[in-house]
Amino acid sequence: MTHHSRWRTAIGVVLTAIMLFPVYWMVNVSFTKTSDMRADPPHWFPWDPTFEGYQAVFRQQLPALGTSLIIGLGTVVLTVLIAAPAGYSLAKLRPRGAGTLNFVLLVVQMIPAVVMAMGFYAIYLKAGLLNTVWGLIVADSTVAVPFGVLLFTAFMSGIPNELMQAARIDGAGTWRVFRSIVMPISRNSAITVSLFAFLWAWSDFIFASTLNRNGALIPITLGIYKYIGNNTTEWNSIMATAVIASIPAAILLVVAQRYVAAGVVAGAIKD
Repeated sequence: MTHHSRWRTAIGVVLTAIMLFPVYWMVNVSFTKTSDMRADPPHWFPWDPTFEGYQAVFRQQLPALGTSLIIGLGTVVLTVLIAAPAGYSLAKLRPRGAGTLNFVLLVVQMIPAVVMAMGFYAIYLKAGLLNTVWGLIVADSTVAVPFGVLLFTAFMSGIPNELMQAARIDGAGTWRVFRSIVMPISRNSAITVSLFAFLWAWSDFIFASTLNRNGALIPITLGIYKYIGNNTTEWNSIMATAVIASIPAAILLVVAQRYVAAGVVAGAIKD
């Protein structure tokens, strides 16, 4: 290993440690007793660990975790059902105004979520969708769909037209071509869109706190927020909940890593 390589490796290790330190501190605090929270100097390692926080998670937060799972999966299904046909239409059917629509999709992603939440609140108030799981699924999908349409469009534009022409010669219609030819080829893009949609819905707090604050079923982000009171803050329970809530996202990222890498660069290189 050369001198420059050692320096690059050392710098990489230091930067990685800095970025991962909040994760370590989250785990550390989740095992720290309440009486040790204000220790000076702080405990850099839980020498006398407690499982009170994790016991609180499994005693109080399992319904919230289940609700977040339902919202995340519902957002994935709704996002793919809308974004995949839309991306196919923009990429291959070339409807009038496709360029304008692509520009609108880019602009929509720049709108702050809090602004959208206020708009949804006014609509849901009249539609009776406040404090419902379905309302959150629709709201979260509005953030994921524009990204999904753009990604599907970029990938599907690179699919050879000869494949679809051959299918049409065999008698396949537009829907059959999309379902049997285009979607199987677009597997990586579909997985990437699904992952981003799920992670957004899983970690959403703005829509949840605005549209479902008083719902019977609340997501895990609101479950964590409820630990914060006016006079006390249960930090070990908060961090234990955060650790448990991070596990599904971490597993998904590890499992789908190679699909995401292929899906993100889809359409960027064309022959």
